[in-house]
Order: sequence, then C-alpha cells, then structure tokens
Amino acid sequence: MKNYYEFEKLGTSYRQEFIGGLTTFLAMAYILVVNPLTLSLASIKDFPDALRMDYGAVFVATAIASAVGSIVMGLLGKYPLALAPGMGLNAFFAYTVVLGSGIPWQHALGAVLISGVFFFLLTLTGIREKIINAIPVELKHAVGAGIGLFITFIGLQGSGIIVKNDATLVGLGKITSPTALLTIFGILITVIMMTRGVKAAVFFGMMITAAVGMIFGQISLPHQVVGGVPDIKPTFGAVFSAFGDPSFWSTAMLGIVLTFLFVDFFDNAGTLVAVANQAGLMKDNKLPNAGRALLADSIATMAGSVLGTSTTTSYIESSAGVASGAKTGFASLVTAGCFILSLFFFPLLSVITTPVTAPALIIVGILMASSLGEIDWKRFEIAVPAFLTMITMPLTYSIATGIAVGFIFYPITMIVKGRAKEINPIMYLFFAIFLIYFMFK
Repeated sequence: MKNYYEFEKLGTSYRQEFIGGLTTFLAMAYILVVNPLTLSLASIKDFPDALRMDYGAVFVATAIASAVGSIVMGLLGKYPLALAPGMGLNAFFAYTVVLGSGIPWQHALGAVLISGVFFFLLTLTGIREKIINAIPVELKHAVGAGIGLFITFIGLQGSGIIVKNDATLVGLGKITSPTALLTIFGILITVIMMTRGVKAAVFFGMMITAAVGMIFGQISLPHQVVGGVPDIKPTFGAVFSAFGDPSFWSTAMLGIVLTFLFVDFFDNAGTLVAVANQAGLMKDNKLPNAGRALLADSIATMAGSVLGTSTTTSYIESSAGVASGAKTGFASLVTAGCFILSLFFFPLLSVITTPVTAPALIIVGILMASSLGEIDWKRFEIAVPAFLTMITMPLTYSIATGIAVGFIFYPITMIVKGRAKEINPIMYLFFAIFLIYFMFK
C-alpha cells in the first residue's frame, strides 16, 4: 500500500493519512443528516407523505454512495478527495424539481442517473480531462482561492457570526451567542496549534471544540452509541420505474438533466483542482490521473441514483483533511470506511455540529487563499477574470457561477491585450456556452 500511494515520495504516513481521512469525514459528516432532511422535504409541512422520499432510506443511500465515490477516488484517482451527494444539487432536486415542478422524485432520480451516464461516457473519451487541463493556470489558482473564500463564508454563516441583514445583505451576528462563542473558541484553539506547528491541528481543533461544547451543554451527549441500519427498500431501484413512464421523456426533463450536468461538472472540476493545488499534486498545470479521478463522481452518481439519492460530487471539505496532512488516496479510503461505519454509529454523529465544523472550514479557507500569491496581479488581463472568479463564488453562493464569470472575461481581456494565440480553443467554446447560460438563466 505504501508503494502504491508513494508514501515516501510524498512525505506521508499511515497515521497522517488516517487523520486526514478522518478529519475529512468529520468535516462533511453533516451531509448524512442534511441530505435526508432535504430530499424528504422535511421542512415542508403541507406536503403528502406519499410523495416524500423516505428519510431512513435516503440516509443509507447517502452513506453508501459517499463510500462508493470515495473508494473509487482513492483506488483509481489516488487523490485525498472524498465524495458525497452535493449541497445545492440536492436542494435543486428537492425544492425545484420535486416541490416546485411537481415532478415525482423517482423521475428526478432518473435525471440524475442519465446525467451520471453522460459523465461516465465523457470521462472515458477523455473530454473532461482535456477541458480541465485547458483551464489557464491563473484561473485554477483563482478557483482555489475563491472556494477558500466560499467555504469560509459558509463557516461564518453557519456559526451565526455572519447573518442576513436586510439593509446590507449580510452583517455581524450576535457573537455572544453560545454557537458563535463555541465557533470562535474553535478558531482560536486551531489557530494557536497551527501557529505552533502542531500536525493535524484542524482535526484536534474539532475534537477539542466538540468536547468543550459537550462540557458546557451546547452539544448534546449522544443518547446511544450503536443504532440499527434503516431499511433502504423504499428508494432502492425506484429510479427504474421512471423510465417506463411516458411523461418522463419530456423537454422539461431534458432541462433538468442539463442542469445536473452543468452544475456538477464545474463544481467537481473546481473542487478537484483546488484540493490538488492545496495538496501540491498539480504538475505543469495538469492533474496526474485526472481521467481516473473524474470517474469517481460519475460512478458514484449512477450508484447513488439507484440507491436513492441526488448527484454525488467531490467535497471541498476534503481540504480540511489535506490541511491535516492527507496527500494520497489512502485518506479517501479512510473516509469511505467512516461512511460505512456511520450506518451503525449514526447516534455519535450528533456531536459533529456546526460550531465544530465551522472553525475547520474557516481555517481551511485561509490556507486556500494562499493561491492568490500565485496569480500575476500586475497583468490586468489576468487580474480581472481571476478576481471576478474568486469574488463571485461567495457572493452568489455558487462555485459554478464563479467559474462561469471568469471564463467569460478571460477571452475578452486576453484578446484586447493581444494575447489571443495563448487562449486554448476550449476556452472560446465555454465563453459561448456561459454567455448563453446567463442569457437564459
């Protein structure tokens, strides 16, 4: 295993990879609770139970799909990148497709499966890898920094430090609230350890924060350690019933499939590039094993749709694991193992609350912002698309939208500067695609 993952070459160890993989799991474990709540439309009171997805079945589907994706990424891609049903895509699935359009969740799963098949075919042909490698190095660094700002904003927002403000959109929350104070404590203890050079400081920071939260009664003690695994029958294989329904084959479903394709492609590509940059795995502006790594989300998406969950994609929370020392796909295998174990130890996940994960996201955002130093800000034709890519992500709450804006401005500034020959033809294609996307959005 050491030779397969080149531990000595990359300067890592089993302990380092294990801690990194565990940290990644803890940082993204919330999806095991949030995804079932979202897909079952738990927040919608006046909605027929017969039209809801089963909470327990979706929980099992989420854990297994996450494990499958992370295993494929670990074994084939060799990247310390974990996968799970994507936030944003699950909301689109539940609130836009099922609730808003009145489309049965079985049909929505069918759209997810078709998008996964398309991704799989695009990956086998090498098209996805060519697209990622065609992205200019400056924009790749901007994507990494932008995602850093994005996840920092998510952490600050989730902890209540930053809140909605009707006058200024956002503002400072009540920092004396228990949630905010616990988050601030987590930030301080993690910063102190990282400044002192403590390895796996992000992981230890999360553990100490959780312990302090339980001591002061802000985090409830788990009521039990081991629980029964819910029944997956209500959702398993339900996707195939959609294909036999004539109403499934409509232009409306085509638009839904394309939306899943678009958002997943650029969220996944942006996350893969950002985490690879952070881990120091990029070589000559290219991703080694990119083709194999890109198979992970398509395989996991297809498997997840059959099991009963929305699109599975790469998770930026993997950067927390990288910050704790993860450098290889072995960390992804550890994360996958944690997802499998979570089926039996779900009650323990109750201690991994927002104040515990928020400090990790904020600290990791700081680390990812270091990519800004790799951008030549003195060249205005580079600075414009890079800055707009970076700033648009947190402001629009979308990685894909940030990438789209940057991809539109890059050809414009480069052409005006007289550097048109340096632009990869693929970038012109995406310039046109994103323009059309915004025109009809």
